[in-house]
Amino acid sequence: MRTVQSKNVILHWFLFFIFVLAASLIPTYAEEQRFQYFDVNDTGEPDNKVPLIEPFKIVPLDPEYGGHWVVAGDVDGDGTVEIVSSENVNEKDVHYTSTAVAQNLDGSVLWTWGNPDAGRKNWHHDVACQIHDWDGDGKKEVILCTEGALVELDGATGRELRRIPIEKDATDCLVFCNLSGSSRPTDVLVKDRYHQIWAYNRQGELLWTVKDPGGYRTAHQPRPIDIDGDGRDEIMAGYALLNPDGSVRWVFQSEKVDQARGHLDCARVVRHGDSPEAFRIVITLCGANCIALIDGNGNVLWERAGHHFESVDVGRIIPNHAGLQLCVDIDHRPYGKSPLWVLDEEGRPLGQIVTDYSRHHCLLDWTGDGVEEMMVAHKRGLYNHQGRRIGTFHTPGLETDSKQTQYEKSLLVGDMTGDGIRDVIIVTGSAVYIYKNTRGRKPQTPAPLGSEFNMTLY
Repeated sequence: MRTVQSKNVILHWFLFFIFVLAASLIPTYAEEQRFQYFDVNDTGEPDNKVPLIEPFKIVPLDPEYGGHWVVAGDVDGDGTVEIVSSENVNEKDVHYTSTAVAQNLDGSVLWTWGNPDAGRKNWHHDVACQIHDWDGDGKKEVILCTEGALVELDGATGRELRRIPIEKDATDCLVFCNLSGSSRPTDVLVKDRYHQIWAYNRQGELLWTVKDPGGYRTAHQPRPIDIDGDGRDEIMAGYALLNPDGSVRWVFQSEKVDQARGHLDCARVVRHGDSPEAFRIVITLCGANCIALIDGNGNVLWERAGHHFESVDVGRIIPNHAGLQLCVDIDHRPYGKSPLWVLDEEGRPLGQIVTDYSRHHCLLDWTGDGVEEMMVAHKRGLYNHQGRRIGTFHTPGLETDSKQTQYEKSLLVGDMTGDGIRDVIIVTGSAVYIYKNTRGRKPQTPAPLGSEFNMTLY
């Protein structure tokens, strides 16, 4: 009898030990929801007591050539911003740029390029069209990938300067980088949807190509990072970091999830360093449902698994909290249950805002208090460090346009007025809404005129 009781006691304590161990290794959903600073819900119609932020400019997109993909810059050298928008063709998840149009902020057209009958206006992925001073002459070019070709356009006139042959499906996105150690990014990366990347120099010569880097699919955009300070970019091609010659430097290996279930969605530098081990890079794993912080050698510092983390913004969001913060959306959730999380550099959850759809977001100091507010495109919300909506970007005319309300909104930041302070840009399939940042602080290094390179991470 005592032997049986002893066995039962031993079994009881063994099972208890296994339960405690499992509980310590697998964080519960409730534990993940313990946010230090805020946990708010902002779904449905915005509170009408929240101030409306009126647009500084509304630019109707050209009805024939204009599209949802927008980049901004001074393309004609007159000292003011113009916008360039594009349409795209999508066939079985292979897509290419089919039009481009440059417009002044009064809506007048500078030039058009392409075939307006071939593509579609809305996007659901990156469109390979960017503004860049490729030849270093101080004037901007517009560079795009159309079917089978990398095309360089004169920014002022839209005249086609040259056409570099590329693989037919190497049109998924367009990234400029510095592989050669020159004084500026003159090399360019193109890729197909998920498997192969090609690197070209300014002369259009193929430098290298890599397929399934490190044995995994590519990221949505290769991310140039000079990880060793030699003046040449390494390329975060997916889970693999490539050397400037295209060889594999290292491959990230998750300690928590099967990363082969998906691909790298987003890679952002959190901290630069004077050595690779001093770098901090945040990455999200599409399909594998994970976010991780790694150093410049690919070593894992922490991982948080269990959600479909996608795009990450890095900045100072929470005042008086040490370090920088990470603002990341969690996708593949039902409409009305779409979280935006704020994590610190240690991966600890600081705040959550649940909106109808949080997929597209940015950070910007809108109030001039030295910390950055969070902005979410879908319901045009501006949120402070307590997760409270403090403003709604007004989009006159959009609310009654039933055709456009069904599409997602694009959200960009950039200096659109020439004062060196970043402003807010909301883009729909029919118009660009620009909001002047009247209270934001001018940074020590003024923001360049126009938007940064556009990257949707789709």
